Amino acid sequence: MKEKQFAVLGLGRFGEALAITLSELGCNVVVVDNDEEKIQNIANSVTYAVTADVTDINALKAIGLKNVDAVVVSITSDINSSIMGIVNAQELGIQEIYGKANNAQHEKVLLKLGVKKVFSPERDMGERVAHTLVTGGFIDILELDTDHMIVEVDVLHIWEGKTLEQLDLRAVYGINVIAIRSFDILNASPLASDMIKPGDKIIVMGESKSINELNKLSKKDNQN
Repeated sequence: MKEKQFAVLGLGRFGEALAITLSELGCNVVVVDNDEEKIQNIANSVTYAVTADVTDINALKAIGLKNVDAVVVSITSDINSSIMGIVNAQELGIQEIYGKANNAQHEKVLLKLGVKKVFSPERDMGERVAHTLVTGGFIDILELDTDHMIVEVDVLHIWEGKTLEQLDLRAVYGINVIAIRSFDILNASPLASDMIKPGDKIIVMGESKSINELNKLSKKDNQN
């Protein structure tokens, strides 16, 4: 299977971490930035690092950017450079284009341009930390996409002593139970006949909206 080739345009903290991690995962990675020092610092960690202006389509052509499978435009300090980087990638015929935004307005512009997905790391992390601080019961959050997530949550008291079949959490709350944790023991393949016990935690998957509703119930239940 051919290794996927990525280009990362812009070497802020996000772009640098992204490029290095993609490289560590075995991908071919081209990085482009107009800061020569940043390029020198990352050169040994990626396939190819070049000092160039992402707004200059001729410069991008010269480095063979059209040959990559996907581009991530991670520039947020200059919205014009961010937009031009995306437009140039489109003109080069690259089908898979991602962007990083630093605010809602920037994100809206990038989506209008037709990027596949916009990353807002600071906002996403803020939302994740807020969930953790408010609920206490949510140990970890894995976002599958913008509308779905997997979380671990304390069971409600009214669930104790009942089986998964009796609770029918999918019908009632719109969530799927994918595992049950009883202290240090993890049941990764729960059966409908498995009973919820005091102190258990369940790992559930579902829509973010349903998870947030469960979040409210869990918080209220812990206060009683």
